[in-house]
This record gives sequence, structure tokens and C-alpha cells, in this order.
Amino acid sequence: MKELPVTGSSLEAVMGQLRALQVSDADYHNARTWGLIYNAGPDVDAMLQAAAGHVLLENALNPFVFPSLREMQGDVVSIAAHLLHGGDDVGGAMTSGGTESIFMAVKTARDRMRAERGIVKGRLVIPRTAHPAFIKAAHLLDVEWVHMPLGEDLRTRASDLERLITRDTVLCVGSAPAYPFGMVDPIPEMARIAAEAGVPFHVDACLGGFMLPFLERLGFAIPPWDFRVPGVTSISADLHKYGYAVKGASVILHRPKANMRHQVFLFSDWPGGIYGTQAFLGTKPATPIGAAWAVLHYLGEEGYLRLARETIDATRRLIDGVAAIDGVHVWGEPDMTVLAIGSRDQDIFAIGDALERHGWHFDRQEQPAALHLMASPRHRLVVDEFLADLAAAVTHNAGTSTRAATYGDDVSAEAAAEGF
Repeated sequence: MKELPVTGSSLEAVMGQLRALQVSDADYHNARTWGLIYNAGPDVDAMLQAAAGHVLLENALNPFVFPSLREMQGDVVSIAAHLLHGGDDVGGAMTSGGTESIFMAVKTARDRMRAERGIVKGRLVIPRTAHPAFIKAAHLLDVEWVHMPLGEDLRTRASDLERLITRDTVLCVGSAPAYPFGMVDPIPEMARIAAEAGVPFHVDACLGGFMLPFLERLGFAIPPWDFRVPGVTSISADLHKYGYAVKGASVILHRPKANMRHQVFLFSDWPGGIYGTQAFLGTKPATPIGAAWAVLHYLGEEGYLRLARETIDATRRLIDGVAAIDGVHVWGEPDMTVLAIGSRDQDIFAIGDALERHGWHFDRQEQPAALHLMASPRHRLVVDEFLADLAAAVTHNAGTSTRAATYGDDVSAEAAAEGF
């Protein structure tokens, strides 16, 4: 067990130890990771470090002490709302990430439907491919949930939604795109069905919120999904994904913005005065706020269009390259820059083991088994190398993998105890 050192160390010594701990970390600077890190290039890295360092020790808990952080958050929310075609009737807040944004979407819908319809417990209807954060939110908020099934094409079918909506349904959900296969759910049809039942509809665009708008502007055919779609009442979008901010930056947007009253927490019956939070966090780190605000202004529309073009070009080269390799394929038809590679002939996880021995890192998923890749701008530099290693792994693969598909934190001890 590690204990606090009796005496402190020099900056040089501490940094040396820190770097030594990182020797086994993935090399994201050279685009060896197909997820977790969204690397826009060394110039953006330098800008993020400068902006984050400038506000490093500030605290967004009290906007009266640090009014700049309140203004920056307001700017970020406004930019996101405009990007997603929200009008003056859209409002929201910054959060620490997609999980908090999703949590607040569920909490807001639950409390709104409790106030307007007297629904006590509540129920979510979510696609089979929806992020597990919705189930986590349901668990923490004591809300029931039900999955919509997938079609044989791995897409969500809007026709399944109506029969799953019950009198105690507080929220229906669609993804833009869904994480596993990168496909956008049929948002217009699903939102219409939810609206006709009087149920709020949330679009989880944590992954696509800062990529899909720019792909559309580049001329790519993107299925409708944002606030232009009638019936959409809330959207979550992560800045720390394709917004290229540092980790801990997302937005949750509501239409109408008056629904924010069901998200805000207020309490005054204690000696400290009125305690209020817009989302879940109290003390709120300033670095994600400052860095998110800075990267939006640093890149601007032209920068995001350039990065979107680089990323989709890398993705298309990747998809075409996989199709040219016998024995592997891409599951579904990705609408964006996310894809899952599978195989009907071999153990795809064993192929993944071989790729990892070459220094590549990616998530693994199941139902069906796949290697999950999320392209970033710098992947354009390594697509050919990755495809060559993939082809070699397919050709020389033998046996099966002992690795399981996992996503998230290391809970292996707890998972084993629960029988997973």
C-alpha cells in the first residue's frame, strides 16, 4: 500500500517519477489509439495547455468570484445551441462529460413529468445501442428502463417505439450516432412518436454533436437529428470528443429552456446561504471550461471544417481498406467517423491481440464481436500502416483470444465477484 512520503521531492524528481509511470501508456501523440483521445494536432495541444494552465486553480462553483468562468460557460452553451440549430428557446449548461449530461437529461425529464403528470417512478425507452450511461442514470434516479430491439442491419427501428411507451414513460432516447456502430438512429420518426405520446425526446449526440454539423456543411448526407427535428426536447454533446477540448467538457441543451428549472438544484435551509447548481457538480474545475471556450475560438468554423474533412477522409480510407481484406468487414453502415470491425471466419479478438502487439489500441465490443475504432484527424497519417498490420494479422492469425470486451473503468475485481 502506498503511503504519503515523509519528505517532499523536487519538481524534477516528481516529473521523472510521473514520466516513468507513463512508459506503458498508449502513444496517442502518434495516433496509435483509436478512441479515448481526439488528437487535433500539436498546435491544438499547445493551445489547450496554455488555456487550461491559465485558469488552472480557479473554481466555477461561485460565478460571482470568477465571473469570467460564467461568461465562458454561457458562450460555450450558446455556440453549441447555435451549431445544433437551437433558437432563442434553447438553453442549457456545461457539464463534466457525457455521463453527467445524460444524467441531467434523465433527471430533468423525470422531474418535469413528475410535476406535469404526477408520474412517480418513471420509465426510459432507449435503443439497444444507447450508451450505458442512460441505464446508470436510471439506476441512480430510481427510474425503470427498457431496450428497443435492433434490426438485422444493427439499426434501431422507429416502429418498435410506440408499443414500448407506457403511461409512466418520462423519456425516449435516440443516438446521433450510436457508439457501437456509428449509425444515427431514425430521430425524426422516433421524436414524432414520442411527441404524439406527450413524452420528452432526448438525442444523445455526445459523440456526434461537434462532428455531424460540419460533415453536413461539407456536403455529406447526414440523417436529420438536431433541433430542426420537431419533438426533440434535449441534446447532449461532448466538447472533449470532436470539439477537441480537454477531458471534462460537455453540454446539455434543453428546448424550451424553461425546462432547465427541472435540472437546477436549489437548497437554502442551512447556515451557508442559498446553494444552487446548474447540473450535478458543485465545485467545478475551470480547466475544461477555459480550454473548451478557447478551442472553439481558436479553431472557428474553418478549423472544424478542416478537421472534419481530415477525419472523414481517414474514415473512408479505413472502411474501404477493411472491405479489401478477405476475412474482415465493417458492421453496419457508419454515418460518421466511428466503425466496428468484425469477422465471420476468425476470432476478431485474436486479430485484435495481434494488432495490440504492434502498438495499436482500441475498444472491443460484443453482440456482435468487434474491434471498435473512432477516427481522429491525425489518423490520416497512419491509416495505411494500420491496414497493413490488420491484413497481416488476418493472414497469420491462429487460435482464440482470452481477452473480454470491456468498456470503462477497471472494475475487474467487482465484476468477478458479481459473476460477469
